[in-house]
Amino acid sequence: MTFKRPDIMGILNLTPDSFSDGGKLKSVASAVKVANAMVASGADIIDIGGESTRPGAKTVPIDEEIKRTVPLIEKLSTEWSKKDGDARISIDTRKPEVAQAAFEAGAHIWNDVSALTYDDASVELAAELNCPVILMHAQGTPETMQDNPSYEDTLGEINLWLSTRVAVAIASGIKKENIIVDPGIGFGKRLKDNLAILRHLERFQEMGCPILLGASRKSYINKIDGSIVEERLGGSLATAIWGATHGASIIRVHDVKETAQALAVWEAIENE
Repeated sequence: MTFKRPDIMGILNLTPDSFSDGGKLKSVASAVKVANAMVASGADIIDIGGESTRPGAKTVPIDEEIKRTVPLIEKLSTEWSKKDGDARISIDTRKPEVAQAAFEAGAHIWNDVSALTYDDASVELAAELNCPVILMHAQGTPETMQDNPSYEDTLGEINLWLSTRVAVAIASGIKKENIIVDPGIGFGKRLKDNLAILRHLERFQEMGCPILLGASRKSYINKIDGSIVEERLGGSLATAIWGATHGASIIRVHDVKETAQALAVWEAIENE
């Protein structure tokens, strides 16, 4: 069977407190430069976030989140509309007000770590926007999710929860072809839970929706080898290749250039 590499989603955080790259981008101009570099390196999607959802992160006011993200989306949308072949823009937010502003500015995809549960208005808005929407599983909220996560049947519980969210979305008018599921590596998960998700990633294909895998630089790598966040490229690439060959349609990463190269080499070997 011919291997087809998944789409690469480049992470672009406009936050002071994200676990890996918080505070690095100080202006719209610097963020545009990073986004264009990601696209040149192989990114198909740029995921723009204005609120950290790392363990322990605090909620950001709606106005502040819009202030952080919308000017960049407007700039990229204007710049990229003049050219062919540039990436799609994803807004990484739990808040419908932020999603609405982002789509008015030119976003194409809504990436919601709460799977549209954070606000009662989210499902209706996603149906109105008629856009691809990523529904992610998390146990708890960013503030509490790593306090004491527990499961009796990790895969079964996550699969059931996501299946329920997919059913709710469809019943609310969201087209199934617009739904992408994310099992939520690191969001209310122990090491053994994260490894079980990865080992059995193909099981999530049972819902009939594309799978997004977001595992880049996350702390499960530290729990395996003790590495600090800046030294997790090898583990991130290993996970990206595993995911790409076990059902993931989108790989969400910090290191776009290295991931694109790793997948290109794997693809060349597999398809020789």
